[in-house]
Amino acid sequence: MSFATCVIVMIGGALGTLARYAVSVLALPISERLPWGTILINISGSFVIGFFGTLTLAHGRFPASENVRLFVMIGLCGGYTTFSSFSLQTLDLLRGGAVVRAGVNIAASVVLCVGAVAVGHLIAARINGSADQIAQIAIEEEG
Repeated sequence: MSFATCVIVMIGGALGTLARYAVSVLALPISERLPWGTILINISGSFVIGFFGTLTLAHGRFPASENVRLFVMIGLCGGYTTFSSFSLQTLDLLRGGAVVRAGVNIAASVVLCVGAVAVGHLIAARINGSADQIAQIAIEEEG
């Protein structure tokens, strides 16, 4: 782990956090009953990590350097996706007695995010001429 790599991941994280804030603000009008901003962020972030991770594999059509992959998959996606916010919002729904809405939030977030990773992977795998992996190194799975 070099200092340059740390800076690259940090910049990606800052940009991901800014994008997360922007999407959250834009989604406020539709988020009265469910935290749709968080759900949309987690779905789109899941798609990006699935798509980019597969598309830029070293043996694919669009290989990217380890630093570029870390920038996007750890930095950008790590700063952008919001599992901690999802957890807090789900707890708040439960504490407020909105058990059904909490269940919808959990189901929508988990099912749609796993689906988004799969769709991103499948699209990129097709572009790449098939691929059966997303991450090349263990740290990429931490985004």
